Amino acid sequence: MGIDLLRSVFVVGMGSFVGGAARFLLSVAMKSVGGFPWATLAVNLLGCLAIGAVYGFYSRAANGGGDAALFLTYGVCGGFTTFSTFSKETLMMLQCGNYLGAVCYVCVSVFAGVALTACGYLFAR
Repeated sequence: MGIDLLRSVFVVGMGSFVGGAARFLLSVAMKSVGGFPWATLAVNLLGCLAIGAVYGFYSRAANGGGDAALFLTYGVCGGFTTFSTFSKETLMMLQCGNYLGAVCYVCVSVFAGVALTACGYLFAR
């Protein structure tokens, strides 16, 4: 493993710490309301908007943003958003018989997530 790769791994790891800590704090602040995972939905949608904006901003840079882009995209946004929690919460809603809630959660997460990623990208361009 080269020194450049090790530096990149460190940069991503630092960003992941920041993103994971922010996700935890937001989850504690929002708590589930009515059995719906609002905090995870908010985290994933905010993360989509943020990663789109970062991607759009650094797509103009000659080097693609380098370490700063790695820190913010793979690190902060990757640590902030969470597909595994989203999947678990969807499964839990299905197991409780909340089929409409599960379908709405999946649809809003996917479609709004992609739309917000595009909005962030276009805004930053």
